[in-house]
Amino acid sequence: MNLIFLGAPGAGKGTQAEVVSEALGIPQISTGNILREAAKNGTEYGLKAKAAMDSGALVSDEIVIGILKERIAEDDCKNGFILDGFPRTVPQAEALDAMNIRIDKVIELSVPDETIKERVSGRRVCEGCGASYHVMFKPSKVEGVCDKCGAATIIRKDDQPETVLERLAVYHEKTAPLKDYYEKQGKLVTVIGQEEVEQTSKLTLEAVGVVK
Repeated sequence: MNLIFLGAPGAGKGTQAEVVSEALGIPQISTGNILREAAKNGTEYGLKAKAAMDSGALVSDEIVIGILKERIAEDDCKNGFILDGFPRTVPQAEALDAMNIRIDKVIELSVPDETIKERVSGRRVCEGCGASYHVMFKPSKVEGVCDKCGAATIIRKDDQPETVLERLAVYHEKTAPLKDYYEKQGKLVTVIGQEEVEQTSKLTLEAVGVVK
């Protein structure tokens, strides 16, 4: 099954994509992690991506699609995949369709902006492997240390309050129209984010057809 997760920054796309990834045994492809890895490695595309991410702007389609094509071609995607953070604009969705990549369902996580602002302030990301945590909802076993690889967990620059406001504005302008795009294709399923992460996970699994 090939899935797309939509939702504003901080809505919980990554967390829910991880839950579905484990349930279905398919990889979660976070374009954010892929782009940060490229930025960290200082590649040509990586440096361009870093400049955009640091300012809270969207990374260009050319950069994202180039990296994504390589990732989807890998062996672990043969039985399906979850796209977390792509597409972010209608032109990107059209480019995805043009690549003849079948998308079965698009899961939209719907969370109010005010709730997102509160959530994002507690978010932490591993410097080493990119694993995500939250000081309240998903803390690491040792504060400031990644459970998976032992590297330090940090607050990303694009999780700072002023950047979050910019990212939400960009989302509503550029990404929200994707809901109409996929609704017209009959692929959109909306999941209302709950206070308890487990409840949101239950609704998300039901939305993709996995019932526990």
